[in-house]
Amino acid sequence: MVNISAAATPATAAHEPVAPKTGLAQPLGAGAVTALVGFSSSFAVVLSGLTAVGADSAQAASGLLALCVIPAIGMMLLSYRYRMPITLAWCTPGAAMLAGTGAVAGGWPAAIGAFALAGVLIVITGLWQRLGNLVAAIPVEIAQAMLAGVLLPLCLAPVRAVQTSPAVVVPVILVWVVLQRYAQRWAVIAAFGTAAVGAGISIVVQHRHLDVGAMAPSVELTVPHWNWLAMIGIAIPLYIVTMASQNIPGTAVMKSFGYQVPWRAAMTVTGLGTILGAPAGGHTINLAAISAALSAAPAAHPDPKRRWIAAFTAGGTYLLLALGSAVLVTLVATAPTGTLETVAGLALLAALGAALSGALRSGDHREAGIVTFLIAASGVGFGGIGAAFWALLAGLVVRKVLR
Repeated sequence: MVNISAAATPATAAHEPVAPKTGLAQPLGAGAVTALVGFSSSFAVVLSGLTAVGADSAQAASGLLALCVIPAIGMMLLSYRYRMPITLAWCTPGAAMLAGTGAVAGGWPAAIGAFALAGVLIVITGLWQRLGNLVAAIPVEIAQAMLAGVLLPLCLAPVRAVQTSPAVVVPVILVWVVLQRYAQRWAVIAAFGTAAVGAGISIVVQHRHLDVGAMAPSVELTVPHWNWLAMIGIAIPLYIVTMASQNIPGTAVMKSFGYQVPWRAAMTVTGLGTILGAPAGGHTINLAAISAALSAAPAAHPDPKRRWIAAFTAGGTYLLLALGSAVLVTLVATAPTGTLETVAGLALLAALGAALSGALRSGDHREAGIVTFLIAASGVGFGGIGAAFWALLAGLVVRKVLR
C-alpha cells in the first residue's frame, strides 16, 4: 500500500546513477509523447462519459477543454515547483464509470454538482490523512472488481458497432490489432486516426452537414445542482475510483522511479482543479498513473533531476491539444453510429484486463469480487442511484459476511 504522507520531499532517485546533463530534446520529446498518448488514448472515453450523464455536444466539448487546460496548468506548476516529473490527467476510469451510470436525477446540472463534490473530497483527502487511509483500506480486489464491471459494457461496444457500422468500425479494429503486434503504444492513436478517416469519408459520401461554427473552442458554464442521488450515485464512486485507480497508483509509479510525490500539494491542486473545472464540464482531475512513466522513466532524461522538464512540456502540449477539443466533438457528432464507442472500447481493453486480474487474484476475496463485478456490469441501479455504488456496497458486505 502506498504511504500517503502529507509531507513533501524532493526527488531522491537514489537507485539511479546521476548522469551528466544532456540537451533538452529528449525531455521535450518525452513530454510531447506523454501528452499525445494520454489525450488520444482516452478522450473518446471522456466524451462518452460526459454525454451519458446529460451533456450536449457543446457541453461535452467544454468539458474536454477544461480537462486539458486545468491539468496542464496544474502539472506545469507542480513540476516546476518541486522539480519532479509530476504529470496530471483526467480520470479515464471515472469517465468510464459515468458512461455506465447514464443519466441521473437532475440531469447535467446534478452531474456538475457531483463533479464538484468529488473535488472537495479530494482536497479533504490531502488535508486529512485519515480519509485517504480509509479509501486505501478498501480491498484492492473490491475496487478493481467495481472498475472491471464498469468497463465491461464499454469494451463490448466495438463488437456491437461491427453490426451497425461495419465499413468504418472493421478497419479501425484491424489497424488496432496490427499495431498491438508491432507498435503497441501507438495502437489506440492509429485506431483513432483510422476512425477519423472513415468518418470523414462517410460524411462526404452521405453528404452529412458539418457544423464548422461549432469547431471553435468555447466554455459552456453550468450552475451546479446539488442532488443527493447524484452525490451518492456519482460523486462517491467517482471519488473512490479516482483515488483507487489513479492517485494512489500514481504515487506508486512515481516512487518506483525514485520520486516521493508531495501528497498534500498534489491533492490540493487536483482537488481545486476539479472544483474549478466542474462548471465547465470537467469530471475529475488526478495524478497520472500509467502515462506518468513516460515522463518519469530514464527514457525521458538520464538525469532524474532534469525529467521535470518532460512533465512541464506535457502541460504545454495539453494546452495546444485543448484547442482541438471542439473539432473532435463536432466530427464525432457526425460520425457513423458506434465510431466513438469503438475507439473508447479499444482504449479500455488493457484497463479491463488489469482490473479483472486484480479482482480475481486473491482467493480470499474472490466471491466478493465476482458479486461486485456482476452488479457493476449489470448497470442496474436502485432508488435512482447507479450500479457502481451498489456494487461497491454489496462487495464489501459479502466480504464481511464470508470472513
